[in-house]
Amino acid sequence: MATSLETTKNCQLILALDIEDRTQAIELVKQAGYELEWVKIGLQMFTRYGPEYVREIAGLGKRIFLDLKLHDIPNTVAKAIASVSNLPIDMLTIHTCGGREMMEWAVKAQQENKPDLLLLGVTVLTSMDDETLAEIGVKRTAAEQVSALTALANKAGMSGLVCSPHEAASVKATHGDQFKLVTPGIRPVGANAGDQKRIMTPQLAAEQGADYIVVGRPIYQAKDPAAVVAAIRNDLG
Repeated sequence: MATSLETTKNCQLILALDIEDRTQAIELVKQAGYELEWVKIGLQMFTRYGPEYVREIAGLGKRIFLDLKLHDIPNTVAKAIASVSNLPIDMLTIHTCGGREMMEWAVKAQQENKPDLLLLGVTVLTSMDDETLAEIGVKRTAAEQVSALTALANKAGMSGLVCSPHEAASVKATHGDQFKLVTPGIRPVGANAGDQKRIMTPQLAAEQGADYIVVGRPIYQAKDPAAVVAAIRNDLG
């Protein structure tokens, strides 16, 4: 078992590029500095600017986490994965709540079209808590739902998960290194929580077993994004 120091050193930072203006986004990536390796592009920017925007960010020397959270019938999800496989992306998300069959089709499409792509199963969004789940008919707690969906993802052959840092330790304890864990809802000490409900600091998230942490607003709302990136990387060892 790795020590906390070893764990934090192995954890990598991903910038969530969730801002509306393309020019500002490009400038932010440049301002964040060469030490920032990963950038997350989500639905907001992908639906506005499309595949060429992904290529543009990748052209700045960044690795791309394409966060589309695909969730549809198995065939549609598989074809969507095939469609984006020609893009310079290293991570892609689907929803685990789409079920085992959908995940199995997704894994097959990923292996056939882009074997090196890390396919991530989103468990419970970090904007959701026990009360939110109850409102949509889920009787499990957030932690229980993450556990159930993780077990399903394991059966489907998934190799990565997106979960709150609060569930990362239990996932690692149960499944070891079966999954690479990406944890959003990360807020440096003193940062505003925003619409996130299950949050944690970078260092604590890494100590809980996160392989990647996703940070957005605390970086892109800062006067000096590179300084925030450096501070977070310092927290991670």
